[in-house]
Parts: sequence; structure tokens; C-alpha cells
Amino acid sequence: MDIAPPRPLRHGIAARDADGMAVASFVLGLPGLLVLNVFLGPLAIVLATLALARGTARRGRALLGLALGAADLLVLLVVTLQDHTLSWSMPG
Repeated sequence: MDIAPPRPLRHGIAARDADGMAVASFVLGLPGLLVLNVFLGPLAIVLATLALARGTARRGRALLGLALGAADLLVLLVVTLQDHTLSWSMPG
């Protein structure tokens, strides 16, 4: 499996948009571990993927957003398998 080399960073609006998407994926993926993971997880994954494809300078944040989005969906899967519903609450 060949991985394409990163594209050279573009300046201006496109670069800012890609960097913003990388940060947004991280910011949305983090609370998605606890709330609304059915929405925030996929959104974090899409934003991180777009940011990486557009050559973001914040590659680490995009990768964290991607990992957090995947973790959101994993948490959702585990909880759904335990109580057979898409809604869940923290025990307290």
C-alpha cells in the first residue's frame, strides 16, 4: 500500500481552511467521547480526513481528531452492545 507524499502547503484561505478543519476535528472528537458520539465521531473523522487531504500544517491535530473520532465510534459500539440502544448515560 503506497501512501502519497504530503502536498506542499498552500498559502492563504485554503491553508487556513485546512488548519481550521484539523483543529475542529480535534475539538469535536474530544467531547464526542462522552456526548453525542453518534454525530461528533463521524464529523471529526470527515474533518480530519479533509484537513489531511488538503495538506494542513496542523497534521498532528488532524491525526488526533481522526483517532478521537474513531474512539467516539468505538465507545458508541461498546455501549450499544451492552445495553442494545443508541442512547446512554453515565452511571451515577
